[in-house]
Amino acid sequence: MSPAPTSKPSVTPSAISVRNLRVKYGEREILHGISFEVPAGETLVILGGSGSGKSTLLRTLVGLEQPSSGEIWIQNKDFASISDDERDELLKKMGMSFQGGALFGSMTVGENVALPLQEHTNLDESTIEIMVRLKLDQVGLSGFESYMPAQLSGGMKKRAAIARALAMDPEILFFDEPSAGLDPIIAAGIDELILKLKKAFRITIVVVTHELASAFLIADRMILLDKGVIVANDTVAEMQKSLQPRVRQFLDRVPEPELTGEIDYLQMLTGDVPPQRQ
Repeated sequence: MSPAPTSKPSVTPSAISVRNLRVKYGEREILHGISFEVPAGETLVILGGSGSGKSTLLRTLVGLEQPSSGEIWIQNKDFASISDDERDELLKKMGMSFQGGALFGSMTVGENVALPLQEHTNLDESTIEIMVRLKLDQVGLSGFESYMPAQLSGGMKKRAAIARALAMDPEILFFDEPSAGLDPIIAAGIDELILKLKKAFRITIVVVTHELASAFLIADRMILLDKGVIVANDTVAEMQKSLQPRVRQFLDRVPEPELTGEIDYLQMLTGDVPPQRQ
């Protein structure tokens, strides 16, 4: 009897594929030929210090910056070379929650959430009102439709921004520093909301953050950027036990040697510490 045929293991398709991406501001190159994949339904966290290029990468992924070279494939479409109509349709499948919320201060919370639906669909106002209530309920802001952004706390503004990002039922959701500026309890609530959204809707999520506690909680995979280069691309478990020096420096919060020297020099001048260490 011949052996039963073996089935080929299934491979999760990539929602995002970045290939040799380079981005310049004038003559200065920010991203130096980086490549990575984001499987559909997974959460990728992009880590990096100030000036590492993580914000530039996020802005390029959502179309706010143009690559100098390389490719960005989103749902098997070359983001840079598709037609304007195809690009618009692809953007409708992507939601973005900005760092400060970016809510329109002259509009109510409900009007902010309704805006993408009014701009990109032919739904009637009664249906949009129902959609707005649903989205606000999903982020824990049921009943806040008539509030102005100025009346909300920092955490509530973040949730309202997420509700707006969810308005078009996106398949890919981007977050820029979702817990920045929040106290630990409110930040933990935002983390739990991200996990809930992923579980409920199987959304592909990309998060830029420098909050390590948040990153390790929400990520399936992590990228560490340093000066425009990917120095690590691993699962959470592999990143935590990595012995790569730059990874350990970032995770263990070890300052740069020149910064340590400057601090020592200032402490010597002020007399805060002895001038020499043993």
